[in-house]
Amino acid sequence: MNGTEPIRVLVVDDHPVFRIGMGALLRSLPDVEVVGEAADRAEALAAVEEHAPHVVLMDLDLGDDSGVETTRELCRRDPTLGVLVITMLGDDDSLFASIRAGARGFLLKGASPDDVARAVRSVANGDFLLGPQLAQRGALYLSGARTRGTLPFPELTDREREVVDLVARGYDNATIARRLVLSSKTVRNYVYGVLAKLDVPDRGQLIVRAREAGLGAEES
Repeated sequence: MNGTEPIRVLVVDDHPVFRIGMGALLRSLPDVEVVGEAADRAEALAAVEEHAPHVVLMDLDLGDDSGVETTRELCRRDPTLGVLVITMLGDDDSLFASIRAGARGFLLKGASPDDVARAVRSVANGDFLLGPQLAQRGALYLSGARTRGTLPFPELTDREREVVDLVARGYDNATIARRLVLSSKTVRNYVYGVLAKLDVPDRGQLIVRAREAGLGAEES
């Protein structure tokens, strides 16, 4: 984007009241244009295709859809797109999953209007921004990611490896779904896909393989 055109923003959230409120806030900013709204993954993908926003404000809980997976798909299609996650979920799993999916900003829904305006402008400029409560955790995560050694199961995607790690800790699909902000059906599909990729016959054998590879460590 050039320095004179407004920042084109799309708001993705399954709650219409939040979309209305966020839209009103953004329209009050002189350098921002709200180009559309979406309530789920399909609407978000279509709206980005139609309106070509600079920034997408993304909720993580989109009903039956996942904001993390929607972010991942949007960033896969256009790596230059700025996705700013704004959510009620401030736990490490949600934060780190969003970063891995390609989000360039993460705010909690209790953020002030000034924080939202600052985050939209930062993400539009290509910066990476975390809310004040999240910056330290995000920095530690990113620092660890740079120094992390060889990953187990390189044939798996990051998301598949996350699922395997949680399976190895003994969690069921419903618990994994809550932790990764996914549907249980999506988690089940990931597990089936991993079993095929690793040529493992069942979940029990997957746990054994994963723990031998160093996954499934107890949380401190």
